Amino acid sequence: MSNEALTMRGPVHGTKDARRVAIGSGVGAVIETYDFIGFGTAAALYFGTAFFPTGDPVTGTLAAFATLGVGFAARPIGGIIGGHLGDKLGRKPVLVASLILMGIATFMIGLLPTYSQVGLLAPALLVFVRIVQGLAFGAEWGGAILMSYEHAPWKSKGKYTGIVQAGFPVGLLLANLVFLFSVQLGGELAWRIPFLASIVLVAVGLIIRSKVPESPVFDEVKDSGAIVKSPIVEVIKTDWRNIVKGIGLRIAETAGYAVSITYMISYLHTQQLADKTQTLVALCIASAIGIFATMAWARLTDRVGRRPLYIWSCAFALLFGIPMFLLVNTGLFILIIATLAISYAVCQNSLAGAQGAWFPELFQAKTRASGASLAYQISAMVSGFTPFITTLLFVSFGWMGPALLFSTYAAIGLCAAIATRETWGKRERRLADEASKSTPESVNV
Repeated sequence: MSNEALTMRGPVHGTKDARRVAIGSGVGAVIETYDFIGFGTAAALYFGTAFFPTGDPVTGTLAAFATLGVGFAARPIGGIIGGHLGDKLGRKPVLVASLILMGIATFMIGLLPTYSQVGLLAPALLVFVRIVQGLAFGAEWGGAILMSYEHAPWKSKGKYTGIVQAGFPVGLLLANLVFLFSVQLGGELAWRIPFLASIVLVAVGLIIRSKVPESPVFDEVKDSGAIVKSPIVEVIKTDWRNIVKGIGLRIAETAGYAVSITYMISYLHTQQLADKTQTLVALCIASAIGIFATMAWARLTDRVGRRPLYIWSCAFALLFGIPMFLLVNTGLFILIIATLAISYAVCQNSLAGAQGAWFPELFQAKTRASGASLAYQISAMVSGFTPFITTLLFVSFGWMGPALLFSTYAAIGLCAAIATRETWGKRERRLADEASKSTPESVNV
């Protein structure tokens, strides 16, 4: 790779706004994760009875998880729309629009009538707002991660994108802290309050994001007249192999999360291994650890590369599937906490930390938003319906079914990592060192 190719990563030393952009993008990620992932917690603990009441709690849980999956199914569409607009109009407009859309949809969930109030209209409305959430969340990631990546210094892409990726465990922590508080209220307030409260976070996020400057790489592409007519078509034609590999890489993280966290919440509750409060406490601890773990893993990729970390993390997750369930099946609270912390901070956060820089580096600047978003969000369809599939596997095979599914997802990620090229190997790091020494640092980053 030449220095010329490296310039498509942005200024050598980054821009003067690099840190502010990363934090602004990360704050948005916090809010959108709070909104989107909070739905998963509510689906596991409340929506089965509120929107899909049946005599069988497993059937109600299945219906709630199916609705959860609908939002994930909508994410690729959001990714296509957001990626297209991000490559055509810029990264910033997509960031602002996706946050507004997500905020409105999430607030509306807190106002929805239940099945006992309006019958079948209740689950229909829930599905509708979940689709809107999926569209917004699908458009969010590409814009947020690319803004941070393209403002960051060459040698610190992992560090700065890691701030954005850490927004997801922060959002998860906030969502579950609110649920931990609201569970004490009982009744419908236990699940309504977390969604209604999100409107405050959205307002703060919009203020911060409105002040974030546009990506210098997009401005360069725009000024050079290199904006393509149809970025999605272009990236599928020229980079479909990287899209397929990206899907495989992402499945290990996002679908693995769906088994080890989203489904595990329901599993602990239905198997009476932990009550709601204990489950939420364990998840909050795992989320808190995950914030620092994500940034640490991301920084590590700046030193050793993206690919080695991914390979070792997927290999670990592959071996961890069965022990994960053996540990929680003891019913010991300390082991439940440790299991959730390991599965999240190691198996998921290490992969997320690497994705922030690796995914943008796989695609050309002119189609980067479309390519990265498409790979990232298509895999979300798999993870979205994984809790539903996992519940069916448990009914048929007991805990061994979910355990082997978790390991299977890790195996897919491992194969994808082996097949995907390294974008920040020794040669790239050496060229970046040479460029940093030969280029005056005219701005502070």
